[in-house]
Amino acid sequence: MLLLYLLVTACSQPPETASPALHQTYPPQPGGTMISAMPSDPSSLISMVAGESASSAISAHIFNALLQYDQNLDLTGELAERWEVSADKKTISFHLKPGLKWADGHALTSADVLFTWQLVTNETTHSPYASDYQLVTQAEAPDAHTFIVHYAQAFSPALNSWAGLQILPKHLLQGQDVHTTAFAQKPVGSHYYQLKEWRHGEYLKLVKNPHAALGEPNIDWLIERIIPDPAAQFLELMADNIDSMNMDPITYARIIPSRPALQARLNQYKELGNSYTYLGFNLKHKPFDDMRVRKAINLAIDKQEIIDGVYLGLGVPIASPYKPGTRWSNPALTPYPYDPQQAKALLAEAGYRDTDGDGYVDRNGQKLSFEVLTNHGNKEREKTVVIIQRRLKEVGIDIRVRSIEWASLITRFIKTGDFDAVVMGWGLGLDPDQYNIWHSSQQKPGQFNFIGYHNAEVDRLLEQGRVEFDQEKRMHLYHALAEKLYNDSPIVYLSAGYGLTAIHKRIQGIMQPVPPAGVGYDSQKWYIPSPLRRTEMQAN
Repeated sequence: MLLLYLLVTACSQPPETASPALHQTYPPQPGGTMISAMPSDPSSLISMVAGESASSAISAHIFNALLQYDQNLDLTGELAERWEVSADKKTISFHLKPGLKWADGHALTSADVLFTWQLVTNETTHSPYASDYQLVTQAEAPDAHTFIVHYAQAFSPALNSWAGLQILPKHLLQGQDVHTTAFAQKPVGSHYYQLKEWRHGEYLKLVKNPHAALGEPNIDWLIERIIPDPAAQFLELMADNIDSMNMDPITYARIIPSRPALQARLNQYKELGNSYTYLGFNLKHKPFDDMRVRKAINLAIDKQEIIDGVYLGLGVPIASPYKPGTRWSNPALTPYPYDPQQAKALLAEAGYRDTDGDGYVDRNGQKLSFEVLTNHGNKEREKTVVIIQRRLKEVGIDIRVRSIEWASLITRFIKTGDFDAVVMGWGLGLDPDQYNIWHSSQQKPGQFNFIGYHNAEVDRLLEQGRVEFDQEKRMHLYHALAEKLYNDSPIVYLSAGYGLTAIHKRIQGIMQPVPPAGVGYDSQKWYIPSPLRRTEMQAN
């Protein structure tokens, strides 16, 4: 990134100067192509199976859920026109909007919703999201427009869960193996866009769907280019080959502000999202079964150094797995301090001492050494691991660093449990329930508790939180949950980061100010005025 910075600042002119037309506001109009960049290929476009961010990012353009969140993060209908919750909160009746269709023209009915529920709860699907839907004791589709679910007991995140399940077409998937079906590479959905072409490792091309359940979007084509290296993404943005990218802190805070011509062509957005970065331990591997070792590692890492050095201050230290400033984040907890002396004392208490004077601690002649994996191409995480490596060496711990392409990291290591430790991130939903991540039952291959965490009290708190509807009582349950996690240190919270986005000013219609739902909310209303479109782009 330093070389990129020197290259950019050395250039006398950017590839394109800002057109005066960029400063004009045009009325909404259909047409045009928007090109964005993403760091990795999806493994599958059936997100209930893939369970990773690249899949969700693309499938969110293709499939609908029953419910969605509006700009103020309140639930509203998507495929559902309305819904009723019974007085005992154990039954929800959804009523679908009339005239819904799949992109192939086939009618979308409650039978598709029922089929999707059956698929996600099927043991052979191994979906990491299954636990929420397995609480449904009975689901029925009494007619084409009604879908009813029954719970044995009230489930407080129930409505939220139905905003997260993408509905799949029964007529195309029934009888197929969801893990091997060609549908995962050539899906047919009901949302604003449909997949037109997918060249693995290069790009995905989506075209607007004339049968879209919520009406057609303004922009005709979306192209997502696969560019793993953020520096390469930015060079493409400079060359006007892409319209949008998620930025790293150096680009956001230093490079673009130093280039007035770039500022004239780009809008920058900064928002604290529902995500955080962490160092996670495989608790089924020694020495991570020893809480003292985990806490020592926590104390040996200077989190503020990572926030300042890697994220240029564009991060927030955290002590619980919730967005800072929300009611769910326990205000009584503070991040573990940087205290290498206390770290050494805990290691000694656990039996690890430098007995041979080589600078590394050992126990029974075995050096304390392990491997940390992260995803290749994520420069912030790669740099974070290097800082962690240096700080742990200072307390006598030897770690090896390994960066692996995202799809391989997930399929070969995370889903199989074949790792010591990882630096990764969690993107969280709006409901505070994190049963899928922390409950001891969620440790099967492909599920989200891949670190193998098991605490009976945490299980109990998670179970109580799912049936508690009083928000104040629920808050206290999750504060207690956060305290248990804090004391156990199954992971080291590194920081909650900001989402940093650059979007070319040719893209108009972005909601201002940015709503609580984020800059991408209402993207179907974005448009590209004819004078600002790329005349050379032919999307076909």
